[in-house]
This record gives sequence, structure tokens and C-alpha cells, in this order.
Amino acid sequence: MNTKTGTISASLDKVKLVFSLILFAAGIVAFYHFDTYSALLRVLSLLAIAGISTALAYNTELGRGVWALVYDSRMEVRKIVWPTQEETTQTTIVVFVMVIV
Repeated sequence: MNTKTGTISASLDKVKLVFSLILFAAGIVAFYHFDTYSALLRVLSLLAIAGISTALAYNTELGRGVWALVYDSRMEVRKIVWPTQEETTQTTIVVFVMVIV
């Protein structure tokens, strides 16, 4: 019974992802199709559709996994000790000297 539930969940996730992509593509097509309307209205509509599409994709297992990857990547970037401007300048000078030599 557990594998059947997993299969149904995986199938539902695929349907959600496909619908999310179709919705996003339809938003882009509508953006260019309704070019006689105000640009502000078209951009706001596109942003709304992109938000709905993203929210729908996030509600899948793959979407949650991608979000976790993005979150973890941002945390790792914050842990990096970036060089100071002085260190960067010194390294650049050393590289230029080595290229000239």
C-alpha cells in the first residue's frame, strides 16, 4: 500500500510540474500576444503567473529539493571568508608580474 501511495504522489508531482511549465509558457505567450495593452499591465500579469507557476512547482518533491539546494548553497556562500581588497590587489599585482615575466 505504501508503494502505491508513493506512485500516486510521484504521478501527481509530474502533473503539477507539467502544468506549472504550461502555465508559465502560456504567460509568456500571453505577454507577447497582448502587446496592445499597457506594458505595466502585461508585466504585472506575467509576474503573477510566474509566481503562481513557481508556487505550484514548489509544492512538488523536486521543487522542495531544488529550494533546499538553493538555501544550502546560500548558506555555504555566507560561510566563505572573502579576501580583503588589499589581498585582492596584491594577488592581482603578483599575477600581472608573473604574466610579464
